[in-house]
Amino acid sequence: MKYLTIALAKGRLAEISMDLFEKIGLDCSEMRKKSRKLIFTDEKNKVKFILVKASDVPTYVEYGAADIGVVGKDTLLEEGRNLYEMIDLGVGKCRMCVCGPEKMRSQLSTTNNLRVASKFTNIARNYFFREKGRTVEIIKLHGSVELAPLVGLSEVIVDIVESGKTLQENGLCVLETICDISARFVVNRVSMKMERERILEIVSKMKAVMDTEEG
Repeated sequence: MKYLTIALAKGRLAEISMDLFEKIGLDCSEMRKKSRKLIFTDEKNKVKFILVKASDVPTYVEYGAADIGVVGKDTLLEEGRNLYEMIDLGVGKCRMCVCGPEKMRSQLSTTNNLRVASKFTNIARNYFFREKGRTVEIIKLHGSVELAPLVGLSEVIVDIVESGKTLQENGLCVLETICDISARFVVNRVSMKMERERILEIVSKMKAVMDTEEG
């Protein structure tokens, strides 16, 4: 039996994912030990886990280096990879929003040459160009996007909002919600054909755990 490879996003989402996988009987003990390893094996269940940067999870899965991935919906929307999205795991919940100073609320639809700063340039572009039919200038940032409206780099930002505390502390607020975000269970299209039974078994166990917890 070949190993099923599961790509997990490094950090908090990996921790949440491990909890879920352990509940369905997979062994994540090797991964929980502090080390610099990036590949971990559950010999009993013939599963390999690989730890990668969140934005790389869809790439590993699309190209078949991983059969399965757990990644945020924000990354899936931004990367636009050709995958099966099997389950909304309902964890890591937040929102993708257009944010800015309160005064921009009434000016958002009328400002010409609106500048939008974001790490999520594809999401921002799709939202303004396709959904709203607006021509805007998208500015790519890698760090704290909240700074952009404060120093005049942009009028608004597109970013992930959890509690909204960081926005508040910087005098910004949510102007529009683009979509809800949470962790998703994704599968490579070829793997779904070749390893259908094993993958669907994991999916059904995951759903059962989620139903139990919700109940």
